[in-house]
This record gives sequence, C-alpha cells and structure tokens, in this order.
Amino acid sequence: MIYFDHAATTAVHPEVVNEMEPYFERLYGNPSGAYEFSADVKEILQRVRQRIADSIHAEKEEIYFTSGGTESDNWALIGAAEGLKERGRHIITSCIEHHAVLRTCEYLESRGYEVTYLPVDSEGRVSVNMLKNTIRPDTILISIMFANNEIGTIQPIHEIGMFARKQGILFHTDAVQAYLHEKIDVRKLPVDLLSASSHKFQGPKGVGFLYIRSGIVLPSFMHGGGQERGRRAGTENVPAIVGMGKAVALGMRDYEVNHRKLLRMREYLIRRIVTEIPYCQINGSRSQRLDGNVNVSFKYLEGESLIILLDMEGICVSAGSACSASEHTVSHVLQGIGLPEETARGTIRISLGAENTIDELNLFVKKLKLLVEQLREFSDEYQQQKE
Repeated sequence: MIYFDHAATTAVHPEVVNEMEPYFERLYGNPSGAYEFSADVKEILQRVRQRIADSIHAEKEEIYFTSGGTESDNWALIGAAEGLKERGRHIITSCIEHHAVLRTCEYLESRGYEVTYLPVDSEGRVSVNMLKNTIRPDTILISIMFANNEIGTIQPIHEIGMFARKQGILFHTDAVQAYLHEKIDVRKLPVDLLSASSHKFQGPKGVGFLYIRSGIVLPSFMHGGGQERGRRAGTENVPAIVGMGKAVALGMRDYEVNHRKLLRMREYLIRRIVTEIPYCQINGSRSQRLDGNVNVSFKYLEGESLIILLDMEGICVSAGSACSASEHTVSHVLQGIGLPEETARGTIRISLGAENTIDELNLFVKKLKLLVEQLREFSDEYQQQKE
C-alpha cells in the first residue's frame, strides 16, 4: 500500500506505541487518586502538558487536554460565545472552515447568535481588509483556521490576530493541520485559542488539546469532576495523552528534516503532474501552503472514480476532508474558491508524510497518468478536445 492521505490521519509512530504501552497495564492508576501510585501518573500528565506548552512557547497552565480537534473547536467557539454573550452575539469565521467549526457555528446560530462567513479568494485566503469591514460593536469572536485541510492554504493568522487584539475580540484558530507542520510561537502569534489533534502528527486518535491564553476564562465544556483544573471533567485518557506527548517530542525533533523533505517531494509531484497530465490544475496557494499538500483537479473525469481506481492499485488518496467523505457532495472548500462544479468533481487531495519516498511518487504518477486517460475515454467532451 502507498498511503498519501496524511491530512486525514497518520500512522502511530512505533516509539509512540512503546511509550504508551506501560500505561495500559503497569501504570494504570487514575491521576485523581490520593495515593502515590496515582501521583506518579498525574506527574507524567504534567510533563506532557509542559512538553506541549514548550512546543508553542506557551505556559503549562494554558494547555488543556481534549478528545481531539472537534472537541477543542467546539469548546473554543461555544465557550467563548456563552462566556461573552453579555458583550455581544456576533461571530466571524470563513466559508472554508472544517465542519467542526462550521457546524458549531450553525448550532450557535440556532441559539440566537449571528455568524458572518467570510468569502475567500481563488487561492483560499481570507481578506484581512474584508474582515476588518465586517467587525461590529457586538463582535465577540473571530475563528479562522491556520491552514486549510483540503487545499493546504495557510491563512494570514498574524495579521488577523493583531487586528483582533487591537479590537479586544477573541481570536481562535483551528491549527489541526498546521501544528508541528508550521512553526507556532504564541509569544509572537496573537491567538487566544488554538486547537490541535494528536492523530495528525503520528500520535493516537481520540486525543488533542486546546490552548487557552492566560487570563481568558471559558466556561467548562464537560461537567463532572475537577479534572483539567475544573474546566474539562472526565478521567484523563492517560495512554493517549502519553502517546501524544511522545509524538510531540518526535515532531519537534524531526521538524526541520521533515519540512525540507516534504517540500521537496511536494514540488516534485506538482511539477510532474502539471507537465505530464493535460487539463489539470493545482488548487490553493502555491507559496502559502502546507508542505505535504497537493490538491489537484482533473477535467473530464469524476474524482471519486479516480480514487476508487487508485485504491484498487493500492494507493490511498482522498477527495478532501475525511470527516465529510461519505456525503457525496461537492466540497464546500472548492466551492468557496470558485471552482466550477464540473472541475470540483474531478478533484483529489494528495497529502504526503515524511515516510513517503520519491519511488512511491514515481509509481503514483505512472499509475495516475494511465488511470486519468482511462477515465477520460468515457468523456465525449474530452474526445472532442482530442479531435
């Protein structure tokens, strides 16, 4: 199998598995226990919290463990909305956010909040000037993703954050795709809330974190015990948190090597596709883009059929977000950047990981060329173009 869907999920690193193993059988204490056996487990959670904080130059007390990116996004948006409802009920986001943000905004709209969904340009970037013109006296929250999960475009987060801070508006960013793939320093980056998910960087599924800048008070999202300093109840998933901590350590250690390798492979793959396969286009920004993302539309074919045929060849790619893969609708992200429906339907996303190789890319391009040509044989429009 050749796996090119790292934006959907990643394999858990073997060193992460080894790090987690003792916490299933030997070190199984509940961190909330009053005895030494539990205290040892509680101490390892604090070490992981510190490791994550160090990775973004935050304070340990600003890191809260969650079940992943969706929970972190929900907590950030719903918590901010409820905590600031006396100041206002207007929220700003973009039209190409992950569904964890968009559907939370829809929920908030049903509760009486107003949401402005900013459009994006043809590369998928939000206009900071347009955002500024959308601000109202009752605006309480801006939520713009760090980097898009489908087209890889990186947003002008620093500019947005600086403006939000000057206006006294909370700023949340969904950094699920960007964390450990882009450098993040919250001492310099003016974000108040930041979401991340372990399974995007070779950690286990079902665990993530929410960064909450010191001084910002969000209402508790999970009610019950006093875990996470009383703000997120529920017994901690110790093995998963330990695994996430190890994945963070490995991601920080290998950041520069992985960054260079992914960038080199991405540009190699894009160059080969656009020069060797006619009637295709790369979507998203070419300069402000995640290292491993290649989103490409092929005219005169259905992307879903191409994905199935590639799967039969043992190659895994996707049409976009794994969280909406079963919906069989045109991606809201591709609609957001203005792609015609027939072009959007011919789109696949290739998201590379550090373990991928040039040999895999070469085999992929070879198979891709054959399959694209095979599918286009069924297109009357393509046959007319050839004539």
